[in-house]
Amino acid sequence: MLRECKQALRITTDAYDGELCRLMEAGARDLEIAGVVLPGTVTFTETQSSGTVTWSDNSEMDDQLVVRAILTYVRMNFGSPSDYERLRESYNVQKVQLMHAAAYTSYDGGDCR
Repeated sequence: MLRECKQALRITTDAYDGELCRLMEAGARDLEIAGVVLPGTVTFTETQSSGTVTWSDNSEMDDQLVVRAILTYVRMNFGSPSDYERLRESYNVQKVQLMHAAAYTSYDGGDCR
C-alpha cells in the first residue's frame, strides 16, 4: 500500500514514508471505529540501522474499495491540501458506503432484541 499511496500523492522520495504509514494505519483504524470490518491488514514496520530509518509494508489489503478510502484519508490529512473539504466529503461518503455494505460489516442479520 505504501507504494500505491506514494503514487497517488505523486511522491518519489522516501522522506515522508513514516508519516504516510502512520496516516494509512490511522485511516484503517478510523474505518474500524466506524464499524467497517477490514478484509485484510494495514501494518507497517519501522527499522533503524546506521541512523537510517526504513519502513516495511506488511499490509495484506487487496480490497480496492478499502484501499481507496484509506488513500483518500491520507490525502485529506497529509500536509495542508487546498481541496481539504472536497477530500473530507469524499472520504465520509466512502466510509458510509462501507459501513452500510453487508460485505464490510459484522452484522449477521440476526434478531436485534
